[in-house]
Amino acid sequence: MVSATVSPPWAYTLQLPQDPRAPGVARSTLRTVLRVHGMRELTEIAELLASELVTNAYLYSSGAYSLSLRDAGRSRVRLSVRDTNPHIPAPFRWSAEAPELAERGRGLYLVTLYAESWGAHPMGTGLPGQGGKLLWVECAAKGGG
Repeated sequence: MVSATVSPPWAYTLQLPQDPRAPGVARSTLRTVLRVHGMRELTEIAELLASELVTNAYLYSSGAYSLSLRDAGRSRVRLSVRDTNPHIPAPFRWSAEAPELAERGRGLYLVTLYAESWGAHPMGTGLPGQGGKLLWVECAAKGGG
């Protein structure tokens, strides 16, 4: 009989304050999580993706925000950032404006080039003018899916 070891799925959420040091803390945490879960090959691309999302949350939201990391199976990781700004930026929403002509959003355009998949969800609280959004991306190791 052949035995197999199955790793349980994992997930982490890091709460970040409106502080200019927070994106660096997020990147450092991401590197550590990927290392301890044996996903070092994802570090470079995941760090780029997380950096763009976290920096966007720091620059364009007025409150605290969070970075969530989770195992997405088959050498994949899903990164998501939730913030208090309800505006979903291009390229996470359809836009007629080409990214090279836009004043903002070129960093997030990189996300679409390097992520395996991405998306956005509005997050409401039921109160007018409140809520926020969740932006997510996935990346995978080469040959991992």
